[in-house]
Amino acid sequence: MQGYLKCLDCGSQYPIQQDIITCPKCGGLLEIIVEPKKDFSFSKLKGKGVWRYKELIAGRYKNIVSINEGNTPLIVSSSNKNLYFKFEGTNPTGSFKDRGMTVAISSAKSLNYKVVVAASTGNTAASAAAYASRAGLRSYIVLPKGKVALGKLAQSILYGTTILEVDGSFDVAMNSVMKLYRELKIVYPLNSFNPWRLEGQKTIAFEIVEDMGVPDNVIVPVGNAGNIYAIWKGFVELMNIGITDKVPRMIGIQAEGAAPIAKALEKGLDKPEFIDSPETVASAIRIGKPVNWKKAIKAIRSSNGFATYVSDSEILEAQKELARKEGIGAEPASAASYAGYLKLVNSGKIDKTEKTVLILTGHALKDPDAMIKAESRRILVNPEHINEIILGDLK
Repeated sequence: MQGYLKCLDCGSQYPIQQDIITCPKCGGLLEIIVEPKKDFSFSKLKGKGVWRYKELIAGRYKNIVSINEGNTPLIVSSSNKNLYFKFEGTNPTGSFKDRGMTVAISSAKSLNYKVVVAASTGNTAASAAAYASRAGLRSYIVLPKGKVALGKLAQSILYGTTILEVDGSFDVAMNSVMKLYRELKIVYPLNSFNPWRLEGQKTIAFEIVEDMGVPDNVIVPVGNAGNIYAIWKGFVELMNIGITDKVPRMIGIQAEGAAPIAKALEKGLDKPEFIDSPETVASAIRIGKPVNWKKAIKAIRSSNGFATYVSDSEILEAQKELARKEGIGAEPASAASYAGYLKLVNSGKIDKTEKTVLILTGHALKDPDAMIKAESRRILVNPEHINEIILGDLK
């Protein structure tokens, strides 16, 4: 595969080499610009999941570490045939992070690293720990103390990683990892400033195209902002080789208390006004200084998309509606995309007749505390009186 690495900050270009993660010249974020073969065809591919698209993934992988990630369902809404849910909660550890992690860990393994490290709000931790364990690598996860959903923390413990808790937000944890990588070259970073991880996440776009073609809109929850860029990148690459003839509008959704990108775009700014102490019930997107903000803004603007934000109450209501009307259990960050969709339809920015795909990034079981907040009927009852309650409800 032809291509090159390009720095978003200084514009420097480098050959496609997996041991290059940040710009050697200025330390900036790198884009992987690939030029797949023009004779590429989905019909020639074999297998399922992320590695079905191996010839579209940059890099060389002599050791592929996989747990059969990808191949997630694209579910049509029960009430609107033009609305689809790409449910990433069916990945091995329950979130879209597994798509990127299989590529990142395979890259680390191929480069002979023995130790991997990641900062996380939870999903990256669970995924990194699982894939590192499968690869036989030692993993260290840096978490903001007291700010990780119970399900994700429990996963990380189960997979046997070393958990390093820091006082402060995810952004404090991320800064620690970036510093660690730059000072100790013996550790391989698994966060999304690593462009190789995003090569796995772009396969979401490939699966959508294979299932339904190119939709009008793709709505993505935005935290550290790598996923919206990765999905856009996948659509762009397919268009560039002639598989498709357009790219969908990329629409980013943030939580109101952690919305630096959405608010910057709303104000017409070129750079977000970062938030030191972001707060939202959607812990997976509780990020005030997204490392991939430049990539996200590029994806949104170049696709004629936009971003908006939703309140915690809108997120929780959307989570409940997804479960009780669609039968889909998604964590709060995932439900933010549905909350955003409802808001945009009500405001007229999206029409119900437009084909729209919502990326549901993680499973509801990731955050049991959020699920319990939904109102429900819980009745202590004598077993002999159960029939009376049911018959009474049916009258």
